[in-house]
Amino acid sequence: MNTLLRPAFVLFGALTLVTGVLYPALVTGIGKAAFADQAGGSLVLREGAPVGSRLIGQSFSSPGYFWGRPSATAPMANNAAGSGGPNQGPLNPALAQAVEARIAALRAADPGNTAPVPVDLVTASASGLDPEISVAAARYQAGRVADARKLPREQVEALIARHTVGRSLGLFGEPRVNVLALNLALAGQAASRR
Repeated sequence: MNTLLRPAFVLFGALTLVTGVLYPALVTGIGKAAFADQAGGSLVLREGAPVGSRLIGQSFSSPGYFWGRPSATAPMANNAAGSGGPNQGPLNPALAQAVEARIAALRAADPGNTAPVPVDLVTASASGLDPEISVAAARYQAGRVADARKLPREQVEALIARHTVGRSLGLFGEPRVNVLALNLALAGQAASRR
């Protein structure tokens, strides 16, 4: 029996060392060396203090800010530890009610806006953490943000254009706007007018 147990324990210890210590340390070291920003959370700093991450959405509810996609994470919105979609199919009545409530909230925040509501403003993604919205979603909100901030709509539209990121590698995905970066640019414009 000892002749069987000893090699098993040696192999168990060696594999634990390789897969539980050496490999994670190597991958972490490579990640920090080659992708320092992403490994550090892609934090956005303002006056030396972190205000968010470029990779995780944040909730904005003031009419003077652009709003991101709804978050499906629980128990709180945009909780990276609880990443996951709502798991509701298109025929689920709860999803239909949530979408209707979100449309009503968007219409109430901007009653003069009769344009169709972009789908990404009323549905959560599979991760529930999207930091970006479509260009159409940003433009849909431009009038409300301009009115709330007492800015010309053209100035807000120009900010959207400056913060629009094209397709990844020129092929994948759609043009999009990072909500945090856009809102920080808005806050910077307000500060520069003072």
